[in-house]
Amino acid sequence: MSRIAQTPGRVLRLLVPVVIAAAVLGLFVRWPAPADSAPVVLDARPLVCLNESLEAYADSGRGWTGGDSTWSTALPGGREVFAFSDTFLSPITPPTRPPDAGFVHNSLVVRAADGQLSTITGGAAGHPDSLLAPSDRSHWYWLGAATYLDGALQIPVTEWRSSGPGSLDVTFVGSSLARFDPRDLHRPESITPLPRSRGIQWGQWVRQEGPWTYIYGVESAASGRYLRVARVTGDDLRQQFSFWTGRGWSAAEADSARVSAGVSAEFSIQRLRAGMYLLITMQDGQLGNRLTARYGPTPMGPFGSAITVYITPEAGAAGSYHDSEVYAYNAHTHPELSTPTRLVVSYNVNSLDTAPGGEVYRRVSLYRPRFIAVELGDEVGAHTQSGASPRALCP
Repeated sequence: MSRIAQTPGRVLRLLVPVVIAAAVLGLFVRWPAPADSAPVVLDARPLVCLNESLEAYADSGRGWTGGDSTWSTALPGGREVFAFSDTFLSPITPPTRPPDAGFVHNSLVVRAADGQLSTITGGAAGHPDSLLAPSDRSHWYWLGAATYLDGALQIPVTEWRSSGPGSLDVTFVGSSLARFDPRDLHRPESITPLPRSRGIQWGQWVRQEGPWTYIYGVESAASGRYLRVARVTGDDLRQQFSFWTGRGWSAAEADSARVSAGVSAEFSIQRLRAGMYLLITMQDGQLGNRLTARYGPTPMGPFGSAITVYITPEAGAAGSYHDSEVYAYNAHTHPELSTPTRLVVSYNVNSLDTAPGGEVYRRVSLYRPRFIAVELGDEVGAHTQSGASPRALCP
């Protein structure tokens, strides 16, 4: 055989290891899946049993009476934990709360296997405080995507300080990771700083897949919010981060690339099937009334155009509160309660009128999460999904 005739075979043999190495390193990224191969939203409606359960507990005055963020994860023993950022506590006088109602910057609500709810905060009896607090007490922590991995409840937290008189006048300081023994959720075993050289809020979503755990961050800039991606080997989030550069992975946070624009401060990314990932966020990353879905082929995206999943009935002058200052925000899924074709999604409702005696005091239902069930139609995924049952929605 001639030398020329042998060349294609030699090239092929040389390319095979290169292709395999590139795949392992994550250098190949397909563009967002064509619209005709993505699941379609068949239905989205309130998840009544879960909404009523939390509402009844909040109105009872036995602990948590309202809050935002609403992360959740399953715990051993059939338990579920809901992790909240800013939190109202008792006293409460439904349908209002008094101006002296308790308020802390973060809390946990634990749902036992029998459905009973209980609240965990810091402080002492009669004098509650935030469960987690920075050493500088003029700062506070808001909670990120709580997840049970590596035998521990791991909660990313973002540190903030006030920068003005308004409720939205806040400045980001840095991210850390609080790690709890699931047998004792009243105090963390450790709080470990996360990378903070680029002003990125790491831990606004966490998902474990294969040998890695992906940690998603938000960069807030004058032009909007941008999604960034890191990962660790294994499932201990205290390990060394690697950062997605758009073409591969780097040990330097400075190499982190913007993956998508127009994301909210809170969001979720869920694997529906091989090559199909779903980003749930608010439309254009803004406060408003529209929950959207964007599809991508890998955990790093890229994520395509937004489609409407749900229009919240509460927000805006035309909403159920008839108040232009009422808005929805912080939409994300709850994977332990979801399947690839039936997603449990929550969002928060709030008002710009947050001063004592203001709208969130006059209407206790405002500052509480709403859960919805979203049904997806996926002809491709229907043949490949495992059909595993999620955690019970309402024991």
